Amino acid sequence: MKIHGPNQTNFNPYKNHIQKQAEYKKDRNQSDQLEISKQAKQLQENSQPNAERAKYVQDIKQAVESGEYQVNPEKTAQKMIAFWSKER
Repeated sequence: MKIHGPNQTNFNPYKNHIQKQAEYKKDRNQSDQLEISKQAKQLQENSQPNAERAKYVQDIKQAVESGEYQVNPEKTAQKMIAFWSKER
């Protein structure tokens, strides 16, 4: 029995693996798709901000831009303490 070593021309241990990858890539030429359910669409429609909240936010934005918005440091500190005092 003669053994010539792994340098034989017809010996490629990765040949099957390479062929499987090529076949898989041919089958995977599909693009990603996103499908939003009816319930999710309904939630998106219902989550539109109400007019009062939108006006409130717009008023604050205008006050900040004009430099008239003032922060109450005591109220801010109280809110911070209340937030960090909660047990998690």
